[in-house]
Amino acid sequence: MVTRQHFSVEALRKDTSYFSPLKTTVESAFYENHVQLVKNMEEAYHLAYNAPNTIVLDMAVAHANDLGLPEDARVLLSNSGAIVGRTAKARRIYGKDKAEDAKLLPIVRDAIFNSRHRQFLKADAVVGLDEDFMLRAHLMLPEDDVNNLYSWLMNFQILDETFKGRLSQSKRYEATDIYIFSDPTWTHPDYPDGLAYFDTNHNCAVILGMYYFGELKKSTLTLAWGTAARNGYVSCHGGLKIFRKDGQEPHVASFFGLSGSGKSTLTHAKHDGKYEINVLHDDAFIISATDGSSIALEPAYFDKTSDYPAGHPEQDYFVTVQNCGVALDTEDKLRLVTEDVRNGNGRTVKSRYATPNRVDKIEDPIHSIFWIMKDDSLPPLVKIDTPAMAATMGCTLMTMRSSAENTSDNLNSLIIEPYANPFRVYPLDEDYRKFENLFESGVDCYIINTGSYLGKKIPKELTLSLVEHVVDNKGDFKQFGPLTGFSYVECEGYEVPEFDTDYRKMIKERMQIRLNFLLNHNHDNQENALPAEAITRMEELFNDLG
Repeated sequence: MVTRQHFSVEALRKDTSYFSPLKTTVESAFYENHVQLVKNMEEAYHLAYNAPNTIVLDMAVAHANDLGLPEDARVLLSNSGAIVGRTAKARRIYGKDKAEDAKLLPIVRDAIFNSRHRQFLKADAVVGLDEDFMLRAHLMLPEDDVNNLYSWLMNFQILDETFKGRLSQSKRYEATDIYIFSDPTWTHPDYPDGLAYFDTNHNCAVILGMYYFGELKKSTLTLAWGTAARNGYVSCHGGLKIFRKDGQEPHVASFFGLSGSGKSTLTHAKHDGKYEINVLHDDAFIISATDGSSIALEPAYFDKTSDYPAGHPEQDYFVTVQNCGVALDTEDKLRLVTEDVRNGNGRTVKSRYATPNRVDKIEDPIHSIFWIMKDDSLPPLVKIDTPAMAATMGCTLMTMRSSAENTSDNLNSLIIEPYANPFRVYPLDEDYRKFENLFESGVDCYIINTGSYLGKKIPKELTLSLVEHVVDNKGDFKQFGPLTGFSYVECEGYEVPEFDTDYRKMIKERMQIRLNFLLNHNHDNQENALPAEAITRMEELFNDLG
């Protein structure tokens, strides 16, 4: 996707759709004299290598030359302070509250003005890895936050000569480039948790008072997903891969869940070599609403380090690391102390070479969608047969929070996160209708429970075997009690009990949480209410349960 960076004289006017107060304020900052362009990965690496808070580990970066790095490049670690997760409560959307916009726009202008005596850096990247969807993105931040700029360029695709050529051949849409201004040192008494302020229609944001790299990654994706949603795509926070096996048709499966739900585990699982597998991505992709093909938005992976202790082979593909410990080994080498010893949510940007079977686009249409839930009233695998109910269950995806979030909420409490995407910046009903259309076109819907069932933890080995059950089209699903359109696979040790009063009550309680969410959403969003069928379908479940 070639987005608009240059404008004719006629377009540089107030009555065009390309500019807003926030967009003009943010983009203008990129052209100030104290802002230096970082032109390539090698330059970004050397700046980060020499930054005061960098720890240069005695770990070589694999495929360094392929990544545009010096051949002897090392893994770089940077640690922040108390906040090691994403702060959802800092988010504001331009245009949602005119009174707050009137307050915030001068605050943003002051934030940029007050940065004028400090050296800032900027860099250019591409979001979207196929010519059908490529979006230019620009990031500006203080020089002493260069580790985050280096991670951002590694997480996305730096705009090098190869990608400049590919951009020139990519599909063009009437969307502007992404511009993000960040200053983690910023403070304001009215915004003690920081500020993430988005103008989604003009692809710009300011990220103020937050050091966590995930804020920059997700703000970039937030704007890219919004652009995709406006241009014929379904925006997806999840993983997707294609299975191939002799004697079977290829099967494209996608897994939707929050951080920590198991989506990366399911996406990267090799299934003991039973299939030829190609992975698209484990976090960010889009599906064409026209033909069902899918495109990855980023080449690298922003992964938790808690599952990768010292000596784990996955560490071979780390490029940058955030919020982890370090110690000297017996050879006096600096090595990582992971497993969240220092703090929760230690992170790494891993290169695409961690997945030897990576692809950036899958032409085959999607076949199955798995909503990853942690609802202990549901068996390990449930199939939803009707498109409206499939879209409704995704809209009321029930899970638990994780340490990836900076929140005071109980991490063990059940929450609803529609389609596992807390980064949506467009009306929820748009996602509902797009997913319902996918299901109406023949895509199958499953709920896969990666938590526990009736108090018994579900191991990942069982979960993976159930995915294989779907891919191999074994088809032995049984009716799930009286629930119309719900069926399940019998699993040894996870037998579904009789639908007695207690079990019906438990399921009703979980469904009531979902129904309450739908009702509250429509009460608060009457202009963009979810279709009445979503509520009707949920109410019908209560009739089924008696």
